Amino acid sequence: MMKNKFFPAWVIAKREVRDQFRDWRIIFPILGLTIFFPFLMNFTASQILSFVERYGATIVGERLVPFLMMIVGFFPISVSMVIALESFVGEKERGSIEPLLNTPLADWQLYVGKLLSSVVPPLVGSFLGMTVYCTGLLLNDVPLPEPHMMLQIVALTIVQAVVMVSGAVVVSIQATSVRAANLLASFIVIPMALLIQGESVVMFWGNYGTLWWAVFGLAVLAVLLVRVGLAHFQREELLGREIDVLNIRWGWRTFVAEFKGGAKSLKEWYRHVFTHTIRNLRWSLLITLFLVIGGVWLGSLQINQFRFSLEASGLSDMNASISNLVQLWPVGSVAPVFAIFWQNIRSLLIGFLLGLLSFGIFGTLPLLATMGVTGYLMSLLSANGMQAGVYLIGFILPHGLIEIPAAMLATAAVLQAGVILATPNHEQTIGEVWIRSIANWAKIMLGVVIPMLFIGAMIEVWVTPRLALLLFFQ
Repeated sequence: MMKNKFFPAWVIAKREVRDQFRDWRIIFPILGLTIFFPFLMNFTASQILSFVERYGATIVGERLVPFLMMIVGFFPISVSMVIALESFVGEKERGSIEPLLNTPLADWQLYVGKLLSSVVPPLVGSFLGMTVYCTGLLLNDVPLPEPHMMLQIVALTIVQAVVMVSGAVVVSIQATSVRAANLLASFIVIPMALLIQGESVVMFWGNYGTLWWAVFGLAVLAVLLVRVGLAHFQREELLGREIDVLNIRWGWRTFVAEFKGGAKSLKEWYRHVFTHTIRNLRWSLLITLFLVIGGVWLGSLQINQFRFSLEASGLSDMNASISNLVQLWPVGSVAPVFAIFWQNIRSLLIGFLLGLLSFGIFGTLPLLATMGVTGYLMSLLSANGMQAGVYLIGFILPHGLIEIPAAMLATAAVLQAGVILATPNHEQTIGEVWIRSIANWAKIMLGVVIPMLFIGAMIEVWVTPRLALLLFFQ
């Protein structure tokens, strides 16, 4: 049954791919550029290998070869993404979209067909380029990357292509012109270019196991992007939208209306609007709780790679440092409170911005990193024969009992924003859903997170050092 429902989408995909490969303006960049670029990378790899061998730094050349292979696979995706950008809005400008939209196909069948046809050319170009690159390596007697590394690069190429293409198709159904779609594409290309830089650092470090986490994260992001496109694709809206106008007043009114929720007083806002928002976060909070536990566990595992001994002199220095903090931060000193408070707020703001670019996925990184450091420090103390429980009570729990739940609430609100964007809502545009998601995050931040973080900062400055000095250094 599902096969029969999917068949129309497959027919559209085949028709689109056939028409694309008949157009010389598409064939020439795919064949010309994706064949020339691997030869250029082969020449670069050969020259760099010859250079580093003079100084015995062959490890640099060995790790450069898989990196260049990844770049070769990424290059055709960035070039061919224009196909996805004009998949809907381009046909609308050419006047050829009406017959397709008038077919008795479901919206999801039409969308999936267009999506599949937009994925094929970039992947064909990527695999063609990587094949030419590997062939050139063999001809130049340059060793190929390890099989598991090649498998990682192929997996990264596939998920990156799906992420970029699915994001471009979402832009295509929301944009009113090809020019606007091309400008909005920068919000896809720039984050992916930054991600490529991060992956290159991982490759040069030689920590290839981390790349599988990148594959997993990109796969989740690809699923969310496809889900967002399916949730907000409406053929009637696509035909009816002529031009988008930046209406700041409308956006502000939408934000304020969602934030206030019809409440007439602060008491009513907390009793009805805020509590309703908190109830909607229950599943996101559960996921966040698992992330906290997982972060502590992953951090504790790092002791196997980054173990070192804490000598008695080091503990004495720590004792002296905490004593100095107690003297420098007497009860009533405000400057360090605001410094710690702003540091925590800034971390959550970074998570919010990362979440906006990734439907909440990367918004969990600040909380995950914080809990990872906590787990590592506890394992480090245990490995040196110290009581990690005393460290937990003295250094973390006094302010952590307030700051950690606050960070969990803020992170859950970011995750919830991604869930809302991926939820079908034919009554609101994707821009309105986005504004309302920001308003829900602002409710959590202003309603409870910011007050909790300020109280936590006061405890961290005025209480935690004294308790740590009392328990840990008797």
